[in-house]
Parts: sequence; C-alpha cells; structure tokens
Amino acid sequence: MNEAKKIRILLAKPGLDGHDRGIKVVAQALIEAGFEVIYTGLHQSIGGIVQAALQEDPDIIGLSILSGAHLPICNQLHKKLREAQLDEVPVVLGGVVPRNDFQELDDMGVKAIFTAGAKFDAIAKDLRSLVETS
Repeated sequence: MNEAKKIRILLAKPGLDGHDRGIKVVAQALIEAGFEVIYTGLHQSIGGIVQAALQEDPDIIGLSILSGAHLPICNQLHKKLREAQLDEVPVVLGGVVPRNDFQELDDMGVKAIFTAGAKFDAIAKDLRSLVETS
C-alpha cells in the first residue's frame, strides 16, 4: 500500500473495561507501520463506535476487550453495523479471548483475533492482507 492511501483503522475500547495501555501500544505500533489510527478512547458504547465509523470511514474497526464480554459486544456491534450499512467494514478483536470462543466470533463476522503476545509486525501484516482481500 503506498503512502498516498494509508489504511485507516478505528480503534475502540467498548464497555466498562478501563485498561487501555495495550491498545495505546498497538496504536503506536500501527502508526509506525504506516497506518492512520483513530483511537476513540475508553468506555465506548456500541452506538458511539458505529457513529465514529460513520464519521471516520475506516478500512477496519479494531476492538480491544479485556473484560470477557467479547461475545455480546461483538454480536451487538455487528448488528448495529448492519443496521448502519457498515457491515462491509471488517471488525478485528484484540484482548483476552479464550480459544473456545474463536469459532463463534468467526461465525459473527470477526475477521481476526489478536491475543496476548501477538507480534506487531504480524498484526500489521494481517490487517494489510485483510484490507487487500476485502
């Protein structure tokens, strides 16, 4: 991808999870890898994330969830994205996600899951590939 068209990723921390160190580190790594990052901050509502996506026109929406509420949050987000006609925007997830939930998240439409220990260069590569195939 050339410099003229950076991949835009909207990063959000939905719900009451107040731990944002990881998403800030990932955001900085993605900026350094050439992405345009829009970080919406802590305690985002599903409606707020959808509104931000409508305003920012991201190539990808990335969620960071450490609270264990990833299944209901992703289900609700995908529903609201469909209602807003944004269901073509890929959603990726990072955080504490048990392997047992991967298939259900995939069935909901989550395009990638990054758990603790994911390498920044691998995340950037996977995100680029996701945009190129979307």
